[in-house]
Amino acid sequence: MDIEIKKINSTESEIVTELFDKYRIFYKQPSDIELANIYIKERLEQNEAQIYVAFIKENLKPIGFTLLYPKFSSVSAKKNWHIGDLYVEMDQRKKGIGEKLLNTALSFAKNEGANFISLNTAIDNYSAQKLYENFGFVKQEYLPGYLYYQFNL
Repeated sequence: MDIEIKKINSTESEIVTELFDKYRIFYKQPSDIELANIYIKERLEQNEAQIYVAFIKENLKPIGFTLLYPKFSSVSAKKNWHIGDLYVEMDQRKKGIGEKLLNTALSFAKNEGANFISLNTAIDNYSAQKLYENFGFVKQEYLPGYLYYQFNL
């Protein structure tokens, strides 16, 4: 299976709507496709986020995404990046798609001149924790119900 990662813009927001809804359901939020569509479209239209989508090349089916938010630092006077969301369809996990999305996010942040990229994950999301730690992300601190990780570029 050949995977392609593509950055989407506001005119393509509907590509990731269903995946974003599934991501929210994973984090115990009610399904709401309309809310998902509006949220993604607004983030892209207002240039508040960058979204990369993983596709199966053969049929252009979206199977995963990562959404990055800018994270400004007054001390370094730089824009760093925070992975707000990373999701891969359940039946597509353990195939390297999460790694490809992480590599894309890291390359993007590095090319933007960031000092680091960070993320949070649920304290009970052990498979994600393993992925991030194997990748080189360092656990920094505990937040209520979540872990914080940072990767210095």
